[in-house]
Amino acid sequence: MSSIQTVGIVGAGTMGNGIAQACAVSGIRAVMVDISEAAVAKGLSTIEKSLDRLVSKEKISDADKAAALSRITTSTDYAALQGAHLVIEAATENEALKVKILQQLDGMLAPEVIVATNTSSISITKLAAATQRADRFIGMHFFNPVPMMALVEIIRGLQTSDATHDAVKALAEALGKTPITVKNAPGFVVNRILVPMINEAFFVLAEGLASPDDIDAGMKLGCNHPIGPLALADMIGLDVCLAVMDVYFAEFNDSKYRPCPLLKEMVAAGYLGRKTGRGVYHY
Repeated sequence: MSSIQTVGIVGAGTMGNGIAQACAVSGIRAVMVDISEAAVAKGLSTIEKSLDRLVSKEKISDADKAAALSRITTSTDYAALQGAHLVIEAATENEALKVKILQQLDGMLAPEVIVATNTSSISITKLAAATQRADRFIGMHFFNPVPMMALVEIIRGLQTSDATHDAVKALAEALGKTPITVKNAPGFVVNRILVPMINEAFFVLAEGLASPDDIDAGMKLGCNHPIGPLALADMIGLDVCLAVMDVYFAEFNDSKYRPCPLLKEMVAAGYLGRKTGRGVYHY
């Protein structure tokens, strides 16, 4: 059993409300904080709809749903986080914003409280150094949609202590997740392998080796992927894929991370995928 019984979450967006739901369903109290009442209400409503779907599929009972919701409290005030054993920052992927939030948390939380970040690309070592509790700072990278995806990447900064790592790993397991331990490096493990694969699919497309449908069918049927790399790029957002490749190219200084010119061209055209109605495919 995890020694962490109350988890604070900063951010009620897609990742934040998903983490809150995963905690509540597993019997752990969740305190979800965001800057406005509207953001918090939207996050809570997303959780309620998600739990309703689980009830209708008979995965949980009405009583389970009510119990889970009773474990979630929301606030627009960071002071609400003071009883938490662990606080997870799940704000927008912007380094300056994350540093600002982490420094605010650092100043008001008891010294023994662990602080985690749900970043997918920013250095854990660097974020830890912005706090006074670098040994009690860690990366906890959940995958979207959080309630469904079994993986959590637990990323150790250079300063992260063994005790912090072990406590967060135990929490991930208490949430019914399968944690993998990763050292700090751009993209960690999953995105380090996944996004260059997507980039390579754009090179294959640009060279005219096959049609988008055939490239995706090849990877689905040949590698047992549930979705092809080009359709996945449209889901993630081509701009996001390009931004990640740019980070790898800059951080590793290695030409193998060169973003595909076709990917850059499509982003320049505003063909970003599902969110704009057009990417590799039309929606």
